[in-house]
Amino acid sequence: MEKFTTLTSAAAPLAIINIDTDMIIPKDYLKTIKRTGLGKGLFAEQRYLDDGSDNPDFVLNQPAYRNAQILVAGDNFGCGSSREHAPWALLDFGIRCVISTSFADIFYNNCFKNGVLPIVVTQEQLDELMDDARRGANATLTVDLESQTIRGPDGGEIRFDIDADRKHRLLNGIDDIGETLGNVEAIDRYETRQADDRPWI
Repeated sequence: MEKFTTLTSAAAPLAIINIDTDMIIPKDYLKTIKRTGLGKGLFAEQRYLDDGSDNPDFVLNQPAYRNAQILVAGDNFGCGSSREHAPWALLDFGIRCVISTSFADIFYNNCFKNGVLPIVVTQEQLDELMDDARRGANATLTVDLESQTIRGPDGGEIRFDIDADRKHRLLNGIDDIGETLGNVEAIDRYETRQADDRPWI
């Protein structure tokens, strides 16, 4: 998993509440278990017109936000079904950080398992960040995971909370499997001891 340390990027404003996982990645794109290639399906029903062409009104199709790596979104982001394809699609598109006032629990947990940083802020802070994001490519946000801060284009700073263990994993690019493999010597010792103590197993 790619490490997350500091990210500076234009932030795409998506001021919609209750964005569910079907909106993030429609069911038509769930035929694969690969984590790559799903970026094309991210917000597909909003990004594309009926003829398959880009919808110019959708924020991620606008020139200022085509390369945005930060998403500033409305309350209850990632609700709905528990599809892990949702953070896969965000990551494959290039989104490394989503900022909202709240997230659905399963989506929130899946983000950390896939290298996407979900940040919870207050409504007042979100309004401020949304205003910053609406300035387009001329105004960028900097997310510093080590200091747990978001710096705006005018120098303002917002602190955010994050679980220490999840922070450690993101900073070091460790997923659940990686964390287990970090204890492989202890696991080998345990297995050797079990084989000696209980050879019939």
